Amino acid sequence: MAGLKNDRFLRALARDPVDVTPVWIMRQAGRYLPEYRATREKAGDFRALCMTPELACEVTLQPLRRFPLDAAILFSDILTVPDAMGLGLYFTEGEGPGFRHPVRTEADVDRLGIPDPEGELKYVIDAVRLIRRELAGAVPLIGFAGSPWTLATYMVEGGSSRDFGRIRRMLYQDPALLHRLLDKVATAVALYLNAQIAAGAQAVMLFDTWGGVLSAHAYRAFSLAYMTRIVAALTREREGRRVPAILFTKNGGLWLEAIADAGPDAVGLDWTIDLGEARARVGKRVALQGNMDPMLLYASPARIREEVAFLLERFGKGSGHVFNLGHGVTPDVDPERVATLVAAVHELSRSYHVA
Repeated sequence: MAGLKNDRFLRALARDPVDVTPVWIMRQAGRYLPEYRATREKAGDFRALCMTPELACEVTLQPLRRFPLDAAILFSDILTVPDAMGLGLYFTEGEGPGFRHPVRTEADVDRLGIPDPEGELKYVIDAVRLIRRELAGAVPLIGFAGSPWTLATYMVEGGSSRDFGRIRRMLYQDPALLHRLLDKVATAVALYLNAQIAAGAQAVMLFDTWGGVLSAHAYRAFSLAYMTRIVAALTREREGRRVPAILFTKNGGLWLEAIADAGPDAVGLDWTIDLGEARARVGKRVALQGNMDPMLLYASPARIREEVAFLLERFGKGSGHVFNLGHGVTPDVDPERVATLVAAVHELSRSYHVA
């Protein structure tokens, strides 16, 4: 892509040769950075931070000023789509997100509209445009959305949940209603991601945070089927280059081959699966992203380097690996530990790639 100074991330997703393994970190813009906390205080609350393009741009760029990361990821929240569908999103300090109008009946599903990305979600699309401009081709920008199943868990439960009792009961008591809900959400997510791509996102990722709570057959029917549909609907080429898609299901290692067959360019892995075994299972079908346990960032720098070395060895030689955590960086991590991680990946991976 013209003007892209560092395209390791995109090259690795295409399994093209790279000089070193690229690295970015889920939740790399977040509360572990003092500059993020200062910006959030300036915004007043998390919702205002997400909905102000200039502030979303600022926190997207903050980790790139500290660390030589190989990609930026749009700062936003997965619940922007259901919020734009009229559910009344709010955040409570210490308790997380909630919805004033949860979706539990046929009438609730009927009331849901498909939001216009350049209307109700324009603040996100404007942030994408602004971030692309401010990045000035330094690294690629990743756009993202929550998977339909994961978004539906919040929509039906009314917020976070420990056992997902309401939506899992709906799944078995009224599967047709749940499919109608997921169908609407999938349509909205596909439009949203394509709008991010049109605005400048150079890769997109679907976060299926709660797919792993499902049984094997329910996962395929109520989560993977809708992600497969979204991937098929995505714009896959823009600005003369492929726009790769990454699918990430937390606790999804059991279904790795099925996820790889859903059409993505890469599969994100949490820390519960062995990276070498995952590579053997998917072969040349997809690239892999992951998968260090986020808790290792509390270890000593020497232990972090040791884990990086282990994971690089488990993947082995050649391209097709994007180093990441198996989930997001936690709020009280020392930023210097993140610096250690990023430096170790770039230094120790060089020997796995042909110059």
